[in-house]
Amino acid sequence: MVGIHATVPAQARTADSLGKERVGSGVLIDSNGLIVTIGYLILEAERVEIVLPGGELVPVKVLVYDYETGFGLLRAAADVNIRPMELGSSTGLTPGEKMLIASYGGSQTVRPAMFAGEREFAGYWEYLLEDALFTIPPYPRFGGAALITLSGKLIGIGSLTVGDAIDDGELMVPGNMFLPIDRLKSVLGDLLSDGRSSGPRKPWLGIYTVEVEGELLVQRVADDGPAMAAGIKPGDIIAAAGGKPIVSMADFYRKVWAQGEPGDMISITVIKGTDVHELAIRSADRYQWFRLQQTH
Repeated sequence: MVGIHATVPAQARTADSLGKERVGSGVLIDSNGLIVTIGYLILEAERVEIVLPGGELVPVKVLVYDYETGFGLLRAAADVNIRPMELGSSTGLTPGEKMLIASYGGSQTVRPAMFAGEREFAGYWEYLLEDALFTIPPYPRFGGAALITLSGKLIGIGSLTVGDAIDDGELMVPGNMFLPIDRLKSVLGDLLSDGRSSGPRKPWLGIYTVEVEGELLVQRVADDGPAMAAGIKPGDIIAAAGGKPIVSMADFYRKVWAQGEPGDMISITVIKGTDVHELAIRSADRYQWFRLQQTH
């Protein structure tokens, strides 16, 4: 485990929401200084350093921020002289299975955890992970933390604290959400060669939503994004996409993405007060909206 310290310029798109100084953890996964972490720690950063177990600061190059999976990859600029963690498998896990969570800071950061289950996770930032891993109890230093089997293999990277790691309809138990390491293994070659995971590019609207009593409510829109240009505002309700009613945040994303690629016109139905509006929005590529840096 290594510590990560990222500095983000004030003009970055995510400076207000994610902060200008970001601190978390990363995991060394090969002998050439390759480090995996959660992508939001390094998104739009102008400078990133890692902190070794002895406290030494080492500069790194940001290789990849992959919005599709949520992973970030770094490469240390000097020999870090620590042993890489072996990648395990995040498939076939059993609810109730015992595991460990660790972050930068030594053995005192290692805590026992229990696997709560695997299911899809929809994030309000137009993000959908179909095989997210959930654990209990909550681990406070989750950003870039390692989810580890009892045999010492890496199976997940920490993303969030959630209130419903277990949700059986009557009882909700808080915990953490982790990105499954098998998702990284399936795209690692593409990330290192192309800087992005392969597959169709998804259209981006710049709409941040929340589910409220069965409705999808707009919380905010991205500055200068497609939704803002189309007149969508906080408080609007998204009722349909592609002419089909939506039933959840994940359903909304799938029906938007089914309509094409970045640059294509996306049809959505919006309720503004008592008025219903059928809108055609020129979508964009979110990578072009972010102010990404070449970091050394």
